[in-house]
Amino acid sequence: VGLSMERMNRILEVDAHNGQVTTEPGVITQVLQEECAKHGWYYAPDPSSKGSCFIGGNIAENAGGAHAVKYGVTKDFVLNLEVVLPNGEVIWTGANTLKNATGYNITQLMVGSEGTLGVVTKAVLKLLPLPQHQLLMLIPFYNAEHACQAVSEIFKAGIMPSALEFMERDAIDYVLQFLDDVVIEVEEKVQAHLLVEVDGNHLDGLMKDCEKVMEVVSAFDCGEPLFAEDEAQKNQLWKMRRKVAEAVKSHSVYKEEDTV
Repeated sequence: VGLSMERMNRILEVDAHNGQVTTEPGVITQVLQEECAKHGWYYAPDPSSKGSCFIGGNIAENAGGAHAVKYGVTKDFVLNLEVVLPNGEVIWTGANTLKNATGYNITQLMVGSEGTLGVVTKAVLKLLPLPQHQLLMLIPFYNAEHACQAVSEIFKAGIMPSALEFMERDAIDYVLQFLDDVVIEVEEKVQAHLLVEVDGNHLDGLMKDCEKVMEVVSAFDCGEPLFAEDEAQKNQLWKMRRKVAEAVKSHSVYKEEDTV
């Protein structure tokens, strides 16, 4: 049975005092994020399909996204769910509090259950203060294994990126062919890129984080990084990353694996 929740598409309340949002399941994830941002709050989970996927689907799948490295996945933001059980009973699974240590954790049982235990009709989600600044850079590597090794070295250096994404050469080539409005020069011998983002409220500290990242990756065989100079360039780089699956799918039959 396929049950569409697309008409249940209202954001019921952004509680700016308590940092919570109550929403129906048919709200598009990006729409929810943008509405919360108007109130100075941040809903961090951002799957690549955030412009089309529903919050209810994110909850059913326990969706992640590029910012999971710092902020976690959907389950880390779900406080309470209104669920219709198979017998028709309507229950709330949790509490609208950050600290809730009472009874069975029915909320987290529902998250990721893919609709097999009940139908989510409302969700109360935790929000975070909206970071004031994000810095984004694309770092090319001449050896893909070196790019992977650099990831752990960045963490060991005390840096906590808000996003840290690996893209191998084939994926980059496909997505640049697929997108007419994204133009990035890639040297012939580049095998992979790391897309690194840091966020926070103090720009000087974030600049120092970027300098530290460059110091770390300079020990590997990497090229000149591309720093996103404005919002338009940030959006271009993120569009390139988020369209990888679609671009590869348009090129041929493929099997998708999520390397974390």
